[in-house]
Formats: sequence, C-alpha cells, structure tokens
Amino acid sequence: MRNNKVDIITLGCSKNLVDSELLMRQFVANGYAVSHDPEESTGSIVVINTCGFIGDAKEESVNMILKFAEARKTNRIKKLFVMGCLSERYTEELNDLIPEVDKFYGKFNWKELLSDLGKSYHQELSNERILTTLPHYTYVKIAEGCNRTCSYCSIPLITGKYKSRSIEEIEAEVKSLVKQGVKEFQLIAQDLTFYGKDLYKKYNLSELVEKLSDIDGVEWIRLHYAYPTSFPLDLLNVMRERHNVCKYLDIALQHSSNSMLTRMRRNISREETIRLINKIREDVPGIHLRTTMMVGHPGETEDDFNDLKNFVQEMRFERLGAFPYSEEEGTYSEIHYKDDIKENIKQQRMDELMRIQEQIAFEINESKVGKTLKTIIDREESDFYVGRTEYDSPEVDTEVLIDKKKSLVVGAFYPVKITGTQSFDLMGTI
Repeated sequence: MRNNKVDIITLGCSKNLVDSELLMRQFVANGYAVSHDPEESTGSIVVINTCGFIGDAKEESVNMILKFAEARKTNRIKKLFVMGCLSERYTEELNDLIPEVDKFYGKFNWKELLSDLGKSYHQELSNERILTTLPHYTYVKIAEGCNRTCSYCSIPLITGKYKSRSIEEIEAEVKSLVKQGVKEFQLIAQDLTFYGKDLYKKYNLSELVEKLSDIDGVEWIRLHYAYPTSFPLDLLNVMRERHNVCKYLDIALQHSSNSMLTRMRRNISREETIRLINKIREDVPGIHLRTTMMVGHPGETEDDFNDLKNFVQEMRFERLGAFPYSEEEGTYSEIHYKDDIKENIKQQRMDELMRIQEQIAFEINESKVGKTLKTIIDREESDFYVGRTEYDSPEVDTEVLIDKKKSLVVGAFYPVKITGTQSFDLMGTI
C-alpha cells in the first residue's frame, strides 16, 4: 500500500467518468499517484464515484462501497471516500448504513475532498483531466442537470436544473484536448437538445457543434443523449454539411404508444416522433440513430407493447437498447402510479424487443458488406486490429475486425472495405 497513491473507481455513465478524470488531475497536481479502476487496489486512499440512476446501478454502487468498507475496517486502506449520484441523493442513509466511509460527497461538492485531505483545489486546472479512455478519443460534458419531468426518471432530483457550459469554455477544453492528441469527441449531457436555453435564451447546440467542428485536429464529433421534444432542427444542416460531425445521433425515445408517452410525461406523440425521425433521416442521409426503449412502465398493456414492437420494426433503428422499468423513489411514477407489471413480464418484453432489434441490426450490418468506410483503429489483438466507423460509439456499438495483411497504427484512420459480418461486428480489410 502506497501512502501517496489514490485509486479512483467509476461506476455509471460517461458523465461520471468525466468527473473522475477532473478529480484525478487535481490529485496529480497535489503530488499523488493515481490509478483508475485498478484490477487490484494498491492505494492508501480509495474514491468511489457512484451511480444512482436505476435499481441495478444503485445495487452495484452499494456493493462496491461495502467491499472497500471492509478493507477500510481492516486497515488495508487508510481512507475511503464516496462521491457521485448515489451519495448525492442518499448521503444520510449511507452515512448510517456504512460508517466505515470517511466521508460522502455529492455530485458537485467533491472538490471539498481535497481540502479535507489538507490539499488545495487548483482553479486554474478546473477544466483539465487525466484521460482514462484510449488517447485518441474522449467525452466532453457540455451541461449538467435536466429540466425535463419524465415520470420515471430520478436524474433531475439528483442533478437539479439544467446548466449549460459556455461555448467559449467548451471550445477551450476541446482545443486543449486536441493538443494532447485527442481526435474524436463524444459530446454528452443528460439532454443535449436543451443546450444553451438557460445561458443564451435559445437552443444553441447547432452553433456549439459548428464551432467545435471548425477546430483544427477535430476529426470526429459524435452526439449522445438528445431528447425528441423541441429538437433543434437547425442541427441537421450542421450534421449534413460538416465532414467531421458523425452521421450519428443518440436520441432516447423510450416508447411509441401515445398512452405510454402520455403516462411517461414525454410531451410528444407517436405521430410527432415518426415525423421527427423521418425528418432527421431525410436531412442527414445515411445517419445512424441510436435509441433506448423502456418496457414495463406502470400501465403498459399488451397493446402498448405490441405498438412498441411494431414501431421498432417499422423504424429500423441502427442501434437500440432496452431496459425494464425500475421504480425510483420520489419520481412522478412512484408517487402517482402503482408498479403493476411483474418483473418476469418486464424481462420477457425486453428480451422479445431485443430479439427483434438483433435481426434488424444484423440486416443493417449485412448491407455494409462491400462498402469502404473511414475507420479509426482502437487496438491491436493477436489475430486482428479492432476499429470503429463514424456510426459506432466507443464501448456500446459495433466494432470492425480488420485483418493483419498490413501494419496499422492505433489511433489512426484508414479506409476499410467491409468483407463480412460476425455476430454484432463487422469484418474488413484495408
């Protein structure tokens, strides 16, 4: 155990990862050695950055805390700190439940952790991070919070109202990251669509993306977590016209039937959703849409679920994930609805929906055979190189397995001819 070593463990989404990377930079500035998600903890200090979005994520976070609480109890580590969404929402309960933790911090007050250790927070480094991703790509968080009132979602209860970062601040961060060798940027927020409304009194995502795409060295910009209601249609022109803005959009739709969209408080209808999807595909030819669907929300009938299946078959999303409803305390659903669908029914519906999507995804992959696609190389394995196209986000989407007929450089772009498909992945050659 090294006294000046900190192990930081990140659970949950890429927005949490950015927070961990910011904290890591501050620790390094204060003379600590830092590791992220180590296979084996060797630091005297452990910081766990928790997720509190749904039941499974909360359980994973609590189990991780308990694991290190045992290490703290037996002096295998000297300090244990917890931060992030779970401790933002349940600080008092966690304090009572796990007294071995030295201190719980929320999602926004983790800077106090440094002063509690007798160290300084370096304001001049506030936007600098120690990247934990591969060196050629990263995530850029453009806002915090959410102003939506979806029935099932606890995020606004955790993060508060939407707060955009300024365009100038984000530009400066991206320019700094380019100097470090980053080429690919995933723009993230709980809701990209709302960007700028609080700061500039208008939806301003298109202007932000345009300015970032003008920065020399930015090869790819990819957009995650848009919201269908009040979608800024001027963004589509930027996506179509800028070569370094990926034809990719992550837009969570959650459901299709009008009765469920109303119960979920999504403020959009089935018909409006279809018009929006058609508009996006018409204005940005070739775009790949990633979406998320929820099954088992209170009140979802067999007719509602059949509507959702038909919708997915009709819309043929290039990327789709699904998850079962999880009742979260304090949400509109928990207060006003009864969680009336059995867990096994939720699971059956999710499995059925994903079987439909698997066939669609396979057919879309098959359609790419024979095409040549710009591909970034993520890593080298024993039998092949592994890359991604502009239609594929790190960690969650299709990968391209490239034969080793030629020597390739990790982090570089190549034109790859797609020669076949293998399960969810593509196969290719230079």
